[in-house]
Amino acid sequence: MATRIARRVVQELARQSRRARATHPLGSRGCARRVVGGGPGGPGTLARELSTAASVGDPSFLESVDIYYDRAAAISSISPDVLAQIKACNNVLKVQFPLKMSNGTVEVIEAFRAEHSHHRLPVKGGLRMAPTVDVDETMALAALMTFKCAVVDVPFGGGKGGIKIAPDYGTGMQEMAWIKDMYTVLVPDDLNAVAVVTGKPLDEGGIEGRTEATGMGVFFCLREFMNNEELMSKINLKPGVKGKTFIVQGFGNVGYHTIECVRAAGGRIVGVAEHDGAVFDDSGIGIDAAALKVYQQQKGTILGFPGLKTVKDSASVLEYPCDVLVPAALEGQIHSGNAGRIKAKILVEAANGPVTPPAEAILEANGVVLLPDLLLNAGGVTVSYFEWLKNLNHVRFGRMSRRMEEKGKTLLLDRLEQELGGGVKFSDITRREFVKGATELDFVWSGLEETMVTSWDRVLKLSKAKGCSFRTAGFLIAIESIGSHYNLSGIYP
Repeated sequence: MATRIARRVVQELARQSRRARATHPLGSRGCARRVVGGGPGGPGTLARELSTAASVGDPSFLESVDIYYDRAAAISSISPDVLAQIKACNNVLKVQFPLKMSNGTVEVIEAFRAEHSHHRLPVKGGLRMAPTVDVDETMALAALMTFKCAVVDVPFGGGKGGIKIAPDYGTGMQEMAWIKDMYTVLVPDDLNAVAVVTGKPLDEGGIEGRTEATGMGVFFCLREFMNNEELMSKINLKPGVKGKTFIVQGFGNVGYHTIECVRAAGGRIVGVAEHDGAVFDDSGIGIDAAALKVYQQQKGTILGFPGLKTVKDSASVLEYPCDVLVPAALEGQIHSGNAGRIKAKILVEAANGPVTPPAEAILEANGVVLLPDLLLNAGGVTVSYFEWLKNLNHVRFGRMSRRMEEKGKTLLLDRLEQELGGGVKFSDITRREFVKGATELDFVWSGLEETMVTSWDRVLKLSKAKGCSFRTAGFLIAIESIGSHYNLSGIYP
């Protein structure tokens, strides 16, 4: 069924795109090319659950994004008219199409595509498949993607797609490959058609490191915060990840790879929450994420894992004691109804919009530090950018440089041995480690770390200068960057 859905959506989007190119006053140059992303960077299985924020009267996801934007806009140097343009969602496309189900009935499916900003092209955003998808959520995620890309200096406008359906399973590399394949059929004259979607399998133009990118990006920023003695002393914690306790909500790719990075740095995972419940470790040893993942794949659940306490009320685990809480699932999970019971000292937004504005106010009043989504989970779109560059250049990273780099290093070691004399010889292990040229994965991980650390430094510096939260600083960086573009290039389109 997922194959048919992907085909029908791409067909409809391509049809609408051709119609737009035909009628746009600037022709095809006036229309944004869409880049869809999905799969590895998406939320875990909690994405199938409804947000609880609405049940306690908190702002919707879209309203929350607007509130956060307005706070930063109020202290920006950008004029009100340009601020209004930056905030507005440029285009929203709604399509409806019939889909024949496995039982022989025909169901009309709704799908949406929002293009928030065209200040940079193409527009980029993922594809969400869930029965709760609606136009407001799609617009909110598109807007957040605009600001996310601006914060980490990725030259995309923000977009998002949504299909209102309960899928057979979560979207991943296979679905991205189907979308790429269908686009190449519909637009056969586009030599760069493979770049229209990211998160693809390697054999279909994907890139090494995309699966773990979002989780690693989360970790890089968290590591920088936790290694800062000044920041950690304010919440009465010693610097470093080692020895700190973590609870993670969501055990999909983002949550899992965040956990693996944390464990490698010496952090201890004490709780993992999923849509059907949670597991908690009160032994002091910590949760073995790799073993838990194997168990989940075999059993279809994390509940009942040997040696861990099973908790049926998944949301309650967010309120358990820990140093760091990582919501890596869905928006609105921390709201005014439960924020006051959060015991973590650091809250890391690995998901999009997991904390509502009223909840944020409660958490800050209680001394909890929030590391915001528009920076923390930007690792996915960063590596999607690298994949896009790879596709446009039609060559993998490292192909032109790796052997040349290895030859140069080998020559250097040979010359050093000659100059040192006296029978000095470097060991085979030293030679292998030193001489090894950079692979595509090396380039990706290095570029991701550089992007996240540099962006964190900018957010931290501005936060101190303005006396504002990290979230407001992130939005302010994005607003100033986009506003500068409009001021220099004009506001159209």
